[in-house]
Amino acid sequence: MHLNTRLEELPADERAIHEYWMNEAIGEARKAEALGEVPIGAVVVRNGTIIGRGYNLRETTLDSTAHAEMVAIREASTALNSWRLLDCQLYVTLEPCPMCAGAMVQARVPLTVYGTPDPKAGCAGTLMNLLEESRFNHRTEVIQGVLQEECAELLTSFFRRLRQRPAKL
Repeated sequence: MHLNTRLEELPADERAIHEYWMNEAIGEARKAEALGEVPIGAVVVRNGTIIGRGYNLRETTLDSTAHAEMVAIREASTALNSWRLLDCQLYVTLEPCPMCAGAMVQARVPLTVYGTPDPKAGCAGTLMNLLEESRFNHRTEVIQGVLQEECAELLTSFFRRLRQRPAKL
């Protein structure tokens, strides 16, 4: 299989599996939204079980590394007692940024599945593709566009509501 695949290129049964896990990531994104965080969620799956969950917590923790993927990777690494996330899949609602893509490469995640592209920071094919960079010692297969409309709408509606708030004096 080519490393970067669009969802519609996959067989229906495989699409359904990816949509199932992306719905779990969307559930994580809703937790971020409930805290007033940008609604981005991620799950790490191994052998049909979620071993890591994460949602954006940058504002809550005042930690620039508290992206959904980073939180999920840390939890999965703890669950496996290993920094290597071999035989795992990472599902995230928004295309990974450079930091998160780098963490996926470092963690040896073999498959990353994302919902909607990130035109400002996407490093799984939009601005650049760190996940499939041939000069790295590890590459991650990418499937893009899983539940793209739902993932994009979470972000669009969040930022729309943010713009409608009265300015702080």
